Amino acid sequence: MSSIRTNEGYRRISSLVLLPERIATAVVIGLVAALIPVAAGRAAFAQEGKTVWDGVYTEEQATRGKAAYRKDCASCHMEDLRGEGYAAPLIADAFTQRWQDGTLGDLFTSLKATMPADRPSVLENEAYADIVAYLLKMNDYPAGQQELSKDPADLRPIVFKKPGQAAKP
Repeated sequence: MSSIRTNEGYRRISSLVLLPERIATAVVIGLVAALIPVAAGRAAFAQEGKTVWDGVYTEEQATRGKAAYRKDCASCHMEDLRGEGYAAPLIADAFTQRWQDGTLGDLFTSLKATMPADRPSVLENEAYADIVAYLLKMNDYPAGQQELSKDPADLRPIVFKKPGQAAKP
């Protein structure tokens, strides 16, 4: 019996000796678990924090977009983007108010799903991206060094609001 007590005592002592190590391991695991969402949140904020004011298209892309717009859009939305009849204006306050709470991904997806009105989704994604770049240019959003992506998923995090601008209730 005494050897069992000794073994039990030894187990108790070794558990007590290992206790600080176990606490340290638990603390490290807890810190890592707590920091993963913070790091993910920072990455998401960095991506979600991008706006059309950051120069998300190039001048060259907008030039291609102008040609595509004239070919596939101007017959309804007019050369000056002011629209006519059922074709909504794509410039100035009408454009700004329509998209101020949306994302570039929303604009791209809507454009592709509905335009040209007589044959939606017939253009290549690159052409839609070029047209979006042209619309941004014509609405005085700044150009940048990198072309607008033709992948709608890449455009979803890009918002129209200026940094620090609150959403309208």
